[in-house]
Amino acid sequence: MSEQQQQGVTKKNTRTVRWMLLLVVGMFGFGFAMVPLYNLLCSVTGLNGSTTGRISESSFTKSDVDYSRTITVTFDSTINADLPWEFRPLIKKVTVHPGEFRTVKYYVKNKSDKTIKAQAIPGITPWQATSHFHKAECFCFTQQTLKPGEEKEMPLRFVVTKDLPQGYNTITLSYTFMDTDRSKLKTVSHVPSTHKTL
Repeated sequence: MSEQQQQGVTKKNTRTVRWMLLLVVGMFGFGFAMVPLYNLLCSVTGLNGSTTGRISESSFTKSDVDYSRTITVTFDSTINADLPWEFRPLIKKVTVHPGEFRTVKYYVKNKSDKTIKAQAIPGITPWQATSHFHKAECFCFTQQTLKPGEEKEMPLRFVVTKDLPQGYNTITLSYTFMDTDRSKLKTVSHVPSTHKTL
């Protein structure tokens, strides 16, 4: 191979490495931006089964409870693959009357040797129940920071309004915890090149 051909191959490889590095940085950036973007999208559109925001319990009265009907609420939990936490509901399901407030708890533990900040992203199925499910208290309202080995129980207080259409007797509330530490993005800002000149 001539020197000119070698230089051409070297330039081509250099361009490829640069594009790959930009792609890696872009992927990490997109991953960290997903949490706030998801919250924004769901708060504006109500899509993807995101539950509604905080509601004042004082705005409900005893007449808001429909004792003739019961709804089963089941609880689910998942963790982003890169988050070394244990996360689960302490109770799998409860039966409530529409308009009746109920409190359940989730358990979380940081199994790593580092302090980690994460955000719980809620979702609800069926999506038709989204506008009828409200929370007075939830760990998902703020980011959670756990020290190495720290564990805690987190309360969730909710209500299903009595205007939930007939036929919807079971609601599943899901939470996914995602790492929101954007400083980790810096770890991929410089990746040593493994390119060798031919």
